[in-house]
Order: sequence, then C-alpha cells, then structure tokens
Amino acid sequence: MSKLSCDDIETRLARLASRGVIIHDPRQVFVGPEVNLENILPGTKLFPGVRIFGKDSVVGRDAIVGSEGPATLDNVALDDQAEIASGYVTNTVLLRGARIGSNGHVRACTILEEEASTAHAVGLKQSVLMSFTTLGSLINFCDVIAAGGRSRSDHTEVGSGAINFNFTPWGDRGDKATPTLLGNVYDGVFLDNDRIFLGGLSGVVGPAQISFGAITAAGQIVRRDVKENTLLSTVARSVEGPVDFRVKAFSERKLTHNLDFISNLFALREWYSQVRLARLSDTELCGYKRSIVSFAVTLIDRMISERLARLSDYLQAFDRGAPKPYLISHPCPIELGEASDIDHVDWVRSLNRDEKGLLGSWLRDVGQSIWRR
Repeated sequence: MSKLSCDDIETRLARLASRGVIIHDPRQVFVGPEVNLENILPGTKLFPGVRIFGKDSVVGRDAIVGSEGPATLDNVALDDQAEIASGYVTNTVLLRGARIGSNGHVRACTILEEEASTAHAVGLKQSVLMSFTTLGSLINFCDVIAAGGRSRSDHTEVGSGAINFNFTPWGDRGDKATPTLLGNVYDGVFLDNDRIFLGGLSGVVGPAQISFGAITAAGQIVRRDVKENTLLSTVARSVEGPVDFRVKAFSERKLTHNLDFISNLFALREWYSQVRLARLSDTELCGYKRSIVSFAVTLIDRMISERLARLSDYLQAFDRGAPKPYLISHPCPIELGEASDIDHVDWVRSLNRDEKGLLGSWLRDVGQSIWRR
C-alpha cells in the first residue's frame, strides 16, 4: 500500500466532507489510498480514531464508525445505518442496520445480516448471523451459522459469556472440523421461524445442530444436538483419568454435520447471488449495495473453501478422502420481477406461502445436490 502525505490525507478527507460525510475530527481519521472515496456515502459518521483500509471497503448512508472508541476496518462493507462502535474488523459484511458493539474483534469471513447485532467484546470468524440475530457480551463464536426469529423483538439470541468450541485436541494435531448450525439456511432466510435462545456463561462443543425453537439453560456445556422446541439443561460429569492425545476415533456424526454445514453455505451463496443480488437495481442508489452483496458472495465462497479444507484435514487423519462438492445449476424457481430498491426484509415478508415453499425446496435442492455426482 502506498503512503499518503499529510496533505494527501487532508485532501481526501476534505473530499469526503464535501460529499456529506460527517468527520468529527479530521486529525484522527485515516482513509487508505486504495479505498474508493465514492464508496463512502453521504451521512456516514466517522468518529475520532477511525482507520479504513481495503479496496473492497464500503460505508453506506448514515452508517456509524467509531462511536464508542477507535475502530479499524480492513476490507469491510457496511450497508445503510450499520454501525461498528469500536474494535478491529476485517473482511466482513454488515447489511442494513447491523451493529457490532464496542471492542469487537471480527475476522474473515463474517456476515451480519439486517439488524443482527453484538454487544461489547465479541469475537467472530467464519460465521453468519442471519437477520435480527443478537449476541450478548464477551462471546467467542467462530464457524457458526445462526438463524431464527421474526423481528428485532423476536429473534435468536446468545447470552453473554458463550463460546462455540471449534477445536478438538485428538489425533496428531487436533482438528477444527467443528462448525455449528443454529437453525438452518433453508428455512432461516424467510424470517418466520421460532427463535433460538442459548443461555449465557455456556458453550457449545462443535459440530452441533441446535434447531429452531430450542432453549439451552445458562451455565452448561452443550455436547449434543438439540431438537426443535426443546429445553436442554444438563449436569456436568466428573471425569478424571489417563489421556493420550494420539488416540483418535472416527466420528460419523462429525462428518455428517460438516457436510450439512457446507450444504447450508452453498444454499446461502445461491440465495445471495440469485435472489439478493438479482433484486438490486443498477441505479445510483443501489450501486454500492450491489458491491456489498457481491463482496458477501466472495466471503461465502471463502467460508466454503475453509470448511472443505478443515474437513479434508480431519478425514486425512483416518486415511479417508474428502468428498468434493459439485454445484449443479438450480435457477431460482420464482419470478423476482423488476430489480428494485425495496428493502430485502420487506421483500421477504411480502412473499406468499407458495413462493416460500418453492424457494425453500429450491434451497434444499441446492444444498443437498452438491454431494451427488
């Protein structure tokens, strides 16, 4: 990355200010030379201590960065009214109204959909929080897809102090073939499922699947799948004895859960590319939104590659070859109509039962057919 002189920095910030970007203290804001200034939209508020890098960075209308402390954004795309209070965020997409609280540490590849949010000191990586999902404070959630709920007052929530444990120590090096599904993509995209609640001061040992409507009590480690509309509260076991890290046993459950997680990612990719992206018009109002959704597709592709690599590593330890997914062309089954500026959540809520049925079956076909040759 080329360097900028003080005059260059001031000139770029002045250009932003002239276009309606609100910079509270130009002495303490830096926007890298590779950042396209046209992708920082009017109404954006940049507070002192903000640094923005990366050619894929976009900051939509009325977005807020650094409201509660220093914030570094590296290849981050924020849609309208999204907010990053403070912290470090890289290779991440926040859709309309999503929010990362103070001291966030969000790594590649992460997507927060409309009005999803985290409180303070939350770590995320290789994860998708679908619309309205809410995480409390002091949480570490990596390798997770979370769905469920219908609105900001009826949403999937994870209590403070929760962890998705995404590493197992067995074998020569251990493995990270441990992704966790809260709900699923196939139904979650329609924003009409029962919410999920994970109690605070707790953990999930991945890979796991926790279904819509489930509740897990606070203060426990969840080591099993949880069925729909089920309350789970377990008592910890007392275990003490010899251990050998080199001892390993193949887990069919781990393989199945990984394949299912990857299938959900493929379905999500097609939802973004064939529905979300196709619905956006080419107007000036939506031009930057197309960039945001296109970047989200890129991040999902990277998530798929990461999960395939982790699964391959796990299977190689047992001299088993990793299955190769084949994405079969499944065109969207309904007529989307003219590209428009209608908010995505409003559009989803306008779908009738038949349309949802066709789209849900299509997404399942996409996900389940990738393992067929």
